[in-house]
Amino acid sequence: MTSRPLVRLRSSVKGAVRSLGRAARSERLAFLRSRPLRPHVVFYESFAGNGVLCNPEAIFRGLLADPDLAHLEHVWAIADPAARNAFVAEFVGHPRVRCVERLSDDYWRELSTAGTVVNNATFPAQFGKREGQVYLNTWHGTPLKHMGFDMPDGAADSANTLRNLLMADYLLAANPFMAETMYEDAYRLRNVYRGTLIETGYPRIDHQFHGDGSDVRARLAAAGVAVGSLPVVLFAPTWRGSTFAAPDDDLDHLGEQVAAMQEAVGPDAIVLLKTHQVVHAAAVGHPRLRDVLVPNTIPTNALLGAAAALVTDYSSIFFDYLASRRPIVFFTPDADEYARDRGTYFAPDELPGPVTGAAGEAGAHVRRLLADGPSERVSAWSARFTPWDDGHATQRVIDVVFRGGADGTRRVRRDDRTRILLHAGGMRSNGITTSLVNLLRALDPERYDVTLLLQMQRTPAAVMNRARVPATVRQVFRIGGMNGSKALQARRRLSNVRGRVHAPRHSRSQDRLWRDEWDRIFGSAEFDWVADFSGYGHFWPSLLLRSPDAPRAIWLHNEMASDRLRTIDGRAPMKRSLGLVFEQYGSFDRLVSVSPSLTRLNREELSEYAPPDRFVTVRNVPDMERVALGAQEPPESVLDEDEPAPAWLTSLAAPRRDERWFVTVARLSPEKNQARLVRAFAGVHERDARARLLIVGGGPLRRALQAQIDAAGLGDVAFLAGERRNPFALMAAADCFVMSSAYEGQPMVLLEAAVCGLPIVSTAFASVGDALPGDTIRVVAQDDDALRDGMLAYLAGEVPASALDIPAYMAEVTAEFDAVVAESLAERR
Repeated sequence: MTSRPLVRLRSSVKGAVRSLGRAARSERLAFLRSRPLRPHVVFYESFAGNGVLCNPEAIFRGLLADPDLAHLEHVWAIADPAARNAFVAEFVGHPRVRCVERLSDDYWRELSTAGTVVNNATFPAQFGKREGQVYLNTWHGTPLKHMGFDMPDGAADSANTLRNLLMADYLLAANPFMAETMYEDAYRLRNVYRGTLIETGYPRIDHQFHGDGSDVRARLAAAGVAVGSLPVVLFAPTWRGSTFAAPDDDLDHLGEQVAAMQEAVGPDAIVLLKTHQVVHAAAVGHPRLRDVLVPNTIPTNALLGAAAALVTDYSSIFFDYLASRRPIVFFTPDADEYARDRGTYFAPDELPGPVTGAAGEAGAHVRRLLADGPSERVSAWSARFTPWDDGHATQRVIDVVFRGGADGTRRVRRDDRTRILLHAGGMRSNGITTSLVNLLRALDPERYDVTLLLQMQRTPAAVMNRARVPATVRQVFRIGGMNGSKALQARRRLSNVRGRVHAPRHSRSQDRLWRDEWDRIFGSAEFDWVADFSGYGHFWPSLLLRSPDAPRAIWLHNEMASDRLRTIDGRAPMKRSLGLVFEQYGSFDRLVSVSPSLTRLNREELSEYAPPDRFVTVRNVPDMERVALGAQEPPESVLDEDEPAPAWLTSLAAPRRDERWFVTVARLSPEKNQARLVRAFAGVHERDARARLLIVGGGPLRRALQAQIDAAGLGDVAFLAGERRNPFALMAAADCFVMSSAYEGQPMVLLEAAVCGLPIVSTAFASVGDALPGDTIRVVAQDDDALRDGMLAYLAGEVPASALDIPAYMAEVTAEFDAVVAESLAERR
């Protein structure tokens, strides 16, 4: 049996090897990006290197045959060995054509220095388009199934796709539906993308207009798929699953479906299977599919040109086939499941062909349509979705990208909304995330086009909190790491260790490093106003300060000078990091505190970092609806599935209880000072045995607080509830809210307590006077006895319930935000 130290050693060695590998790749990329671009080189990739396929293949052959562009060299990235061998065999000895293995050193060299890059999907996260490099993204078809932000958790799943689209100089759209529904809406390019849409037909569809199919039949025969002179029925199902990383096609079942279709079609036609690129490698080795599987080396649209009919499900392939105006049958055995898990843009009864869930019935429909011909709906759909396809789309695209033509091009639509970018932080379940989500919900989508910059976190809390972001907000994720040499990165980190950051325009090399990172994340995206809402990490201000020509703001959620010195277990974990943030304050147009008192305090304590007129106020916004709905839930609703009800919950929820419950909701951390609350409560309970205390929240001090409660003999009357999904049910069931913090920003929880109609007792911190309109909060000094006496005052009936005029408060806060944006924009004009 392997010892634990040895396992840890092996893990450490593997981690070190991976780290060295990443560092070597980063250094190699940095070196390559410093090399001159080669304008005469065109680099192609299709379906992550699965072959010489799709629109890039059509453009490549069009360029190769164009005598006016004979100076161009062509490089293909191919991962599939069979496709690479076929390519080499076709172009052996050609002086202007070569291929590289995807993700190899040669791949990165060619991709980093090519003058033009072409892809029908996405380049890896490490890729960032260089200045002067031209990027054409053709995509790979008009979508029937939901795409981008229209998918469940689509923002995260589409992170690299959106990044690539924003980087592209040209985006190819096969039809207006693809341009508007997919690019502009599903991928949220409207308003921010500054590249060019090309709407002039789909190059790959040109294959369907050329030749009589004899070449395709010969290539099929060479691959062992004999069709003779029989009409070909192409069965082309899409892939299953929500991401390319996990296709789950049942290949045995696929073979059964092909056999059932063939039997129903009869002997006068032959059914062939065209698998999706993602599952083709697995299908190649399956014995049942060997005689019917179309090789991946034959362009799909050449197959479509040779096919007499098409059977598909949710694949975009049928949109291409519409150009032929031949029969289409939709075989959708899992229509209900697919609509629920992924969704489609068109209902089954809208599609241009029969829809069935039985393979044999699909074959029967094909047999009938081959005899009778397609319906009028096929012609109508063809006019709508292949309006420009006439066999010459490739040349028109080449004219735009390589000759500077403008026919068939346009910009993405824009409106007059203010485009704002907010950095969100880690989207952990804390006050900053709550404040951000509530602000996003409060902003007028008719006035603001909002983009949220996020870190790629897959934790349950981050996923849950992202799901609360309004659907109108564009979510952009930072994935991958910074490009740039180790020397530049080391210089940046060494400066940080010494407590310094490179301010914009103070170091040309560092500015270039950060600007490259901005471009890698956002491409051509353009924003009018940029803000770091998180306000704590020093990396993000450095990035946002390199945003092109926009006012910038940063949020100050607390008394920042005190926060910087906050200690946990004798350590001040934020001392250096917040010091680096402070160093950047002077480069921001606005420093936004979350209460008037906090603004005055931060203006005074941080005066060495920024002029006083830059400190402004935007108060926090509570999610009134969520609080109100949560407060209506019974206390038992806070329990996890199968979690037994603890005794304290049974007592709290009792309809005629004699106890008087104090409740607090906060992270268990030093600035919240729940230790003082426990000490004060001991004095309260000593004078009134009815008193109970419930502390809701999680954090690093939980164990210490439980030990304190036990040592004081309060284990039967004071309870740690932990972090709960719906704390408002517990708040509403309690009698009085109490806060013991040493300092705060504008504590959202006091607003939430007011919405729940609770009396409130709080220690005196700088912003408590601004926390709630009116003066219903019982504010006491920051010591144990004063807090005890405030709680006793509630028991004596001397602390009234708090309340909040929700519409009036919301109007005031949104007006504060509007003013900050408008004033900083006016200063830049």
